[in-house]
Amino acid sequence: MSTAVKAGGPAAPVPPVRKRKGVTGTRKIIAAGFLLPALVLLGALVVYPIGYSVYRSFFDQGGGSFTGVDNYTEIFTDDAIFTAVKNNAIWVVVAPTVSTALGLIFAVLTERVRWGTAFKLVIFMPMAISMLAAGIIFRLVYEQNPERGVANAVWVGVHDTFAESAGFPRARPLPVHPLKPGGGGSYITKEPVTAGTPVQLPLVGVPPAKMPSDARPAKAAEPGDGRITGTAWLDFTRGGGGKPNTIDTRELGLKGLTVEAVKDGKVVAEARAGADGVFTLPASADGALLRLPAANFKEPYNGVNWLGPSLVTPAIIGSYVWMWAGFAMVLIAAGLASVPREILEAARVDGASEWQVFRRVTVPLLAPVLAVVLVTLMINVLKIFDLVYIIAPGSAQDDANVLALQLYRSSFGTDSHPGIGSAIAVLLLLLVIPVMFFNIRRLRRESRR
Repeated sequence: MSTAVKAGGPAAPVPPVRKRKGVTGTRKIIAAGFLLPALVLLGALVVYPIGYSVYRSFFDQGGGSFTGVDNYTEIFTDDAIFTAVKNNAIWVVVAPTVSTALGLIFAVLTERVRWGTAFKLVIFMPMAISMLAAGIIFRLVYEQNPERGVANAVWVGVHDTFAESAGFPRARPLPVHPLKPGGGGSYITKEPVTAGTPVQLPLVGVPPAKMPSDARPAKAAEPGDGRITGTAWLDFTRGGGGKPNTIDTRELGLKGLTVEAVKDGKVVAEARAGADGVFTLPASADGALLRLPAANFKEPYNGVNWLGPSLVTPAIIGSYVWMWAGFAMVLIAAGLASVPREILEAARVDGASEWQVFRRVTVPLLAPVLAVVLVTLMINVLKIFDLVYIIAPGSAQDDANVLALQLYRSSFGTDSHPGIGSAIAVLLLLLVIPVMFFNIRRLRRESRR
């Protein structure tokens, strides 16, 4: 029996502490009662689906015959599914890395500008847009037609600034015209030309809206003194009327059309039609055939096929980066705000350049935050579905295929195979688990510090 000493008196006995029986057991029962609904929901919504998916992945399409690991083997032997596996590997490596790198750059740079908050708001704004809406937006951005797709409108505009665009695509002569096919998409006169006799080169097939804005009404060329003159014009009158091979006052000249004089297969002279379609060739063109080269009629540059087989995956990754770079920036900016400024200033005082401060001080201090962002995005990318399903057209969907999309197609498509769909679901789970364990270990390690 323990004792206690009273001030000024003998020690008095202290009764032992007795544990009340049944208290611990009652608390456990109460705690289990509160946890039971959550455990039931967790089992019904998580554990049972995972277990049934693993079970179903070992059976055939109808679910009646056990096939072993055949469904898993088909994942890596079927071309369409193996393409999804390869594309997922590309997504996991590229998308989180680029998003994290851009988020780091934006977070560092926005600290140095006065309007940094506004810039962060603009960069983060795509996060407020759903994947469905973002997919629709970028499906229009990547439209092949430059008149509708923003990406190709910019690309074609830059291209046409440095490269001459086609003059009159799809222009052609009528059978009654004095021109005939010259091979390779060119046209050539049926008879040699002579000095003093104006040449007429009428064409059709050019929409009036596509004519040069500064084209003027065509006029007949004046006979040249020892030279070859002529007129090239659009032999089409709006509203009807006019006669073939006859210049009408309402018909426009084909400004910029290239005319070549050819003798014995060689070009001896060349000219371009003016705004009224009139052109002049030197005397050396006398007796030559006039040729309209194919360069006059080639299709205009139509931009890049962003959603074609070779570029569809990088294009969709670009839309993902557009959405998630803001998420990375906000988290990294929060971590950057907690970095002690004294360390950065000490590095600068020691003579380190801004690049050295960024590479050797800032990035190492932000390593835990960068790891969080990178792991989060990797888990997110493994489940990517919406953007690929919406942006990729039907003709390129097999080339842009990813595991989550293939899971949907195998499970609910017209030729569904629930066994393969379940195997893909199990594969996705196995790919996510290591990343989750890494994240959990990192969190526990940080909590011990």
